[in-house]
Amino acid sequence: MDVFINNYLPYVTLAAAVLALLFAALKAKSILKFSSGDEKMKKISFSIKKGANAYLKRQYTIVAVFFACMFVILCCMAAAGLLTWFVPFAFVTGGFFSGLSGFVGMKIATASNARTTNACKEGLNKGLRVAFSAGSVMGFTVVGLGLLDISIWFILLKFVFNLKASNITSAMLTFGMGASSMALFARVGGGIFTKAADVGADLVGKVEAGIPEDDPRNPAVIADNVGDNVGDVAGMGADLYESYVGSVISASALGVAAFGGDIKAMALPLVLAALGILCSIFGTFLVRTKEGASQKQLLGALSKGTNTSAVLIAVLACPLTKIILGSYKYYFAILAGLVAGVLIGQATEYFTSDSYRPTKKLADTSKTGSATIIIGGISLGMLSTVVPIVIIGACILVAYYVSGGGNEAAHGLYGIALAAVGMLSTLGITLATDAYGPVADNAGGIAEMSGQEPKVRERTDALDSLGNTTAATGKGFAIGSAALTALALIASYIDKIKEVASNSGKTVDAVFDLMNPVVLVGLFIGACLPFVFAAITMDSVGKAAQSVVVEVRRQFKSIKGLMDGKADPDYAKCVDLCTKASLKEMILPTIVAIITPITVGLILGYQGVVGLLAGATASGFLIAIFMSNSGGAWDNAKKHIESGVNGGKGSDCHKAAVVGDTVGDPFKDTSGPSINILIKLLSMVSIVFAALVFKVHLL
Repeated sequence: MDVFINNYLPYVTLAAAVLALLFAALKAKSILKFSSGDEKMKKISFSIKKGANAYLKRQYTIVAVFFACMFVILCCMAAAGLLTWFVPFAFVTGGFFSGLSGFVGMKIATASNARTTNACKEGLNKGLRVAFSAGSVMGFTVVGLGLLDISIWFILLKFVFNLKASNITSAMLTFGMGASSMALFARVGGGIFTKAADVGADLVGKVEAGIPEDDPRNPAVIADNVGDNVGDVAGMGADLYESYVGSVISASALGVAAFGGDIKAMALPLVLAALGILCSIFGTFLVRTKEGASQKQLLGALSKGTNTSAVLIAVLACPLTKIILGSYKYYFAILAGLVAGVLIGQATEYFTSDSYRPTKKLADTSKTGSATIIIGGISLGMLSTVVPIVIIGACILVAYYVSGGGNEAAHGLYGIALAAVGMLSTLGITLATDAYGPVADNAGGIAEMSGQEPKVRERTDALDSLGNTTAATGKGFAIGSAALTALALIASYIDKIKEVASNSGKTVDAVFDLMNPVVLVGLFIGACLPFVFAAITMDSVGKAAQSVVVEVRRQFKSIKGLMDGKADPDYAKCVDLCTKASLKEMILPTIVAIITPITVGLILGYQGVVGLLAGATASGFLIAIFMSNSGGAWDNAKKHIESGVNGGKGSDCHKAAVVGDTVGDPFKDTSGPSINILIKLLSMVSIVFAALVFKVHLL
């Protein structure tokens, strides 16, 4: 086994990565065989695709400038002996593959939207097949590219440069900074775009003008559909790419440290990731439903695939752990992560699906107006944090102690990192159930704008409503794994400080007492940071949405015949407004995330940084869950009313629910999911700049 791990393991993980990418390619090919429908559907789909491509081109141009500047800075640090020369290049590849994941997902999503609409003309099951296949392309592209990046670096560092295991993981940790930086740009920029368009379209179209959602007379409707792709697809792909590779690399780094440089500890998370790909592929073949299925049956079809994949990885991980590490104890840490992921998903479903009491009760609060539904949604989101925090707390304790954490803290921390890997091991299919939602949403818009029969829109709405629940569940997985990974990265930061100190002939105090004012100040700054970050991103959505609202009102008033359907709106103007606003507003949050840990480190030292990371992880996890669940509940409360409850579409209750949904839009699709990237990026930046911080404090 030692010979196999030392000589062939990287090629096994590389083969699994290639398999995932081939599966994604085959799924993409199968989607393209479906018809895109009539000429009107094709024209609308082309407009959405054109807007999404234009946005990403401009976004990637700005991001390329940022990466070029960071590359120069990291090269200067390498020349000064503060980093190895692998770091600048690892940073660039991490960002490149993160962006590529989102780009591929966006391309297939824009190719699938009209095909899903057309498939829904024939039946709900066929529509689900097309939309879920599009989500599968995204899911398996993310895990395939993630494992490909890890495998290539592993092969280069081990077999070309002959580095020790500890040096390999130390270098590989840094490409997580590139992935996290790209993910933050993608999530924040895409989130601002999509929610500015969505809020503008809803407030003026549905509330003021009283026209249906996705009505072709609404000038913001194309921008809204473009936003689904650049935010909920491209942004989400980049986000979960960095979550996936971050969990695998942090577990590898802590394992190598815990086992004294033994590469077997690095092998386990890599093999788990490879095995998760196989289990996820199997699970995708189980996702199917019958015509006329209810939302619960649709959810059951998706759950069958994801749950089967989770059970398979749970069973197979047991002998695998014994074979690689010679003990079953680490298996229970992996199992704790898997179970925690499933439970968080179920808790999220309970609080956000209109099949359950909380969202139904929230819909009823619309009877007394907008204010009460907003109050109810905030209350629901705050209350929903209790269950996930208990689940994550239990997961941390179980993973730590079953791995030997009582006597050997390093092994316990390795167990926590393995729990994060376990939670994300079946990301291929979990992300597929998440990413199909925006495709279904676009399909509904195309059905409305192209004037399809009501039954087509009913089918796309059924898929879209389910997509809101699966998207919230996916965010729960991402946020839960972020908490575990961030904790593992804090441990990696402390190890990095010890390594830098040892190389300088110094020792460091690894006890972080809350009565130490430096640690306490860092803790307060860290706890405050997610609030500041959420405030900046929420304000950005608000400012961008205001410009869209003004433009939509202007077109309704100035374009003669628009409301009568005799003239066409200027869709491109709203797309351009959203693009300019989102690209401008995405820069500050990313700069704040990178500058803060460096500044705190230079002023307070490494102990202040540990406090910062701990505070940001604790408050960030809670805020992210709160915002994600509040937003999901508001959205599904609106859809619950649209199904005919409390007066249905156009009623006062519906208008109040639309206002609640517009508040929830930036909650669940901009600020909330961006915070889980923030808490990991803070740790990644801290690790990369650890040597600079330590040596400045030696002066």
